[in-house]
Amino acid sequence: MVSEWMQVIAGLCAAVVAMVVLWPLRSSGKRAPFVAAVIAIGVAGVALYLLVGTPKAVDVVADGGPATLQQGVRELEQALEREPQRADGWALLGRSELALGNTEKANQAFARAVALAPDEAPLLVEAAQARAQGDAGKQFDDTALQWLKHAQQVDPASERAGWLIGIAQRQRGQDAEAAATWEALLPRLEPAAAAALREQIAIAREKAGMPAPAGADAPSVGLDIEVTLDPASAGKALPAGTQVFVIARGPGGPPMPVAVEKHPATALPLKIRLDDADSPMPTAKLSSLKDVEVFARLSASGTASRQDGDVDSKPVRVTLPHKGTIRLVL
Repeated sequence: MVSEWMQVIAGLCAAVVAMVVLWPLRSSGKRAPFVAAVIAIGVAGVALYLLVGTPKAVDVVADGGPATLQQGVRELEQALEREPQRADGWALLGRSELALGNTEKANQAFARAVALAPDEAPLLVEAAQARAQGDAGKQFDDTALQWLKHAQQVDPASERAGWLIGIAQRQRGQDAEAAATWEALLPRLEPAAAAALREQIAIAREKAGMPAPAGADAPSVGLDIEVTLDPASAGKALPAGTQVFVIARGPGGPPMPVAVEKHPATALPLKIRLDDADSPMPTAKLSSLKDVEVFARLSASGTASRQDGDVDSKPVRVTLPHKGTIRLVL
């Protein structure tokens, strides 16, 4: 019998996972399948989330509300005290804590799960993604990358592991390696997914100074942007880790950018060029728009999603192609 608190967890996780197979901790004897969930990640979505950072993607949808959900998580923790060797239970706890926004606890739970089942490729990939989600800059650290590479060794057909390894390589500035990693995935992808990935490969190759693949269109439209601090704020100390995001998005459209770059606030004043190589989603590139809105954000949290206390520059609307420098003041 599946308990009510597990149904609450499933209701929450439905917002961010493709499916949840509930783990019947209170039933007798029968062991649940190892992987309790499959995270629904598209090529575009994961690029936006891990390379840039997005607003909180999870809403509590259970009728009981957060208190009921948190109570369920505590019961799951108590069950794991009785059966600490349940890798599937630790993985479920990791997903539940992640859904609640408790990334540190989620990563601790995923680490326990990986220690118990170190050769389960889906778990390794999920745990690596959780570590990136818990990082202020959405970066895959060395441990996460090691897990991804081991997942690929265990399951060479894992498209998700290959895709995330490529993202981790791009985060490290290893664009040529990322292009090679993604190119190896192409033969196994459906046509639509392969087309989207080819665009990311072309971007990675351009960043690495490599020639574009045959038949690929290199990015051509770009925006030259200068970002400075307002003189009245220039002398004020900024919190450690403050980041500057330079964002281009469709005017009046969705908040997701069509191009974005992140730099430490210590790099101000900035002079950059935004182009299709900075598009976090392969299906929504800068060059695909006629008009764009450009602005800069000073983020103390280090994430692109707006938080209390963040400072945005006045947005500037331009028509593409645009010549000259766009000047933004924070």
